[in-house]
Amino acid sequence: MKDQSSKIPSNTNKNVIDRFKKLQQKEVSIPDIFDGIISKNTAALSKGITLVESSQKKHSQKAQQLIEKCLPFANNSTRIGVTGVPGVGKSTFIEALGNLLIKKGKRVAVLAVDPSSTISGGSILGDKTRMESLVRSKGAFIRPSPSGSSLGGVAQKTRESIILCEAAGYDVIIIETVGVGQSETAVHSMVDFFLLLKLAGAGDELQGIKRGIIEMADAIVINKADGDNLKRAREARNQFKKALHLYPIAESSWSPEVLTCSALKNTGIEEIWELILKYLEISSKNGYFEQNRIRQNKFWLLQTIEEELKSSFYNHPEIKKSLSDQIKAVQQHKITPFAAASYLLDQHKSLK
Repeated sequence: MKDQSSKIPSNTNKNVIDRFKKLQQKEVSIPDIFDGIISKNTAALSKGITLVESSQKKHSQKAQQLIEKCLPFANNSTRIGVTGVPGVGKSTFIEALGNLLIKKGKRVAVLAVDPSSTISGGSILGDKTRMESLVRSKGAFIRPSPSGSSLGGVAQKTRESIILCEAAGYDVIIIETVGVGQSETAVHSMVDFFLLLKLAGAGDELQGIKRGIIEMADAIVINKADGDNLKRAREARNQFKKALHLYPIAESSWSPEVLTCSALKNTGIEEIWELILKYLEISSKNGYFEQNRIRQNKFWLLQTIEEELKSSFYNHPEIKKSLSDQIKAVQQHKITPFAAASYLLDQHKSLK
């Protein structure tokens, strides 16, 4: 770790400086963090997630130890994915749903999957001010996603964070995604119920929603159904209901439903939660819920291996140099991309 004492003003008390240096050098205590997490201490949970998100190799092993200790206390929550394009009202909706659940005695954690953070420099939930009332609740925990160089990396951190949140006793975990690109597939692979937020009066092309995302949805909710927009929202609901009849029956035997709500006016939220409970009851009875969790664990395993292999390859210093040379050779038409890739892979095998 870099010496950060240079950042401390020169007139700072020497004792303060000494304490600061000791804090920087202090070893992370996994037993202390674990004890704090299972005691429902949000500060300990935040430290645990920060450890999981760390890209430093020395933290990786400790993070794995923490996750393994938390596993026996995990897998006891309802995981809900929420997606929709920017402007559809995801943050307002999540806050309304979260507040409802807290009133019902639930503890709610909100996490984000944000592959766009490497472009925008921020995360979806970076401005927690959008959830002012929820963030102040003792029963809520809100955590923006880490900035990652790949969607797989960000998703892996989110999955591990889910385990820690479950160990901390959160009953409902809401995963928010930006609503564009492949992030929906990643979120769908880690939740029990996938909810798609839509707007009335905007075509799928304008909203940037692909057919594949609608196929993944367990429910479609037309948000902002209030005021002058109420009629359009009802019309949109009817259109989606008709469209969903064209899709094949899902493996879960669940027929996706279309509802309307106004997160801003706090209407329709109770009905959405009742729908989620209905889905959970049906999928638990027919065995799909457990099968889906098992399938997700297999997917997480394979994706983790893929991420580790990619990281091992691209972060190797000799491969980095060779990759730069091979890219130049390909650009100069001295070698084909396939031959260059084969050369680099063979080199990587020999370096192990």
